Amino acid sequence: MVITLERNVPEKQVEEIIKKLNNLGFDIHRSTGVNRTVLGVIGDTAKIDIRDIKILPGVFNVVRISEPYKLASRSYHKDNSVFNIKNVNIGSNEIVTIAGPCSVESEKQLMTIASEVKKAGAKILRGGAFKPRTSPYAFQGLGEKGLKLLRKAAAEFELLIVTEVMDKDQISLVEQYTDIIQVGARNMQNFTFIRELGKSAKPVFLKRGISATIEEWLMSAEYILSGGNKQVILCERGIRTFETYTRNTLDISAIPIAKKLSHLPVFADPSHGTGLRNEVIPMARAAVAAGADGLMIEVHNNPENALSDGAQSLYPEQFSELMTQIKTIASSIGRNI
Repeated sequence: MVITLERNVPEKQVEEIIKKLNNLGFDIHRSTGVNRTVLGVIGDTAKIDIRDIKILPGVFNVVRISEPYKLASRSYHKDNSVFNIKNVNIGSNEIVTIAGPCSVESEKQLMTIASEVKKAGAKILRGGAFKPRTSPYAFQGLGEKGLKLLRKAAAEFELLIVTEVMDKDQISLVEQYTDIIQVGARNMQNFTFIRELGKSAKPVFLKRGISATIEEWLMSAEYILSGGNKQVILCERGIRTFETYTRNTLDISAIPIAKKLSHLPVFADPSHGTGLRNEVIPMARAAVAAGADGLMIEVHNNPENALSDGAQSLYPEQFSELMTQIKTIASSIGRNI
């Protein structure tokens, strides 16, 4: 349920409304604008008569929200959410690109790639320090050493960092180094874990699960939002279908749908979405045309010898060409890079 209050309602009335709803057993999330205050009511509102809320002093309108993801819904927050992270605006008219290797392998590798993606126009450096792999025998990442290398590269080339956290025991460590915490597809519905991220002060980059519906994806965002962390970035990274030619099926339609249903920024990851280098660029172009607020692209200076996901990593020169192409597309739809 969303309650819109009268313009310039006195603070005392706002507090009385919140107190009444708290006494009824509801959690309240308050959003205060220039002239109006909006209250998001969390809980089973079916048990109350909406008219009892409408007649309260100071209430302008009350709307039941049918979607279970109340805080992520546009019914609660009509305008696009924009997050300013160290002067990088995510969710604005600017399309932001995240780029870097799948895994941090060495200082030389990371510095080389960071230099290339910065030169091409990326704003955020990606790289895995803890790598979730299908095989327990595959490269698992450098751990804290990898985090330190990411921080060093970010400082050298004036980039932000996004890196994945695998479980709640790693959150405090990763928070020391990263600017944005990534939740991988495997953990999207690890609710004990993502609930903890609701307590974090760091923005969360939430990837869609490999078999998740759009509603399930938004419900995962709701877990984080309901914990108090308001900076959630959605990322479509491909879902599992019957098709075997590509690694996953990048659901381009999920981008405009998620943006219609939610106010949260939506990114696309065509690298994981296809798993094939030659398919990444056309799908990245399509994602921008479909309204994505940003891209996450895997880039490697020597993908043939990469320790993970070399087949889907662009060469630096390919990434540079992609940035030129999406700049043209962005301009044609009234956006910029």
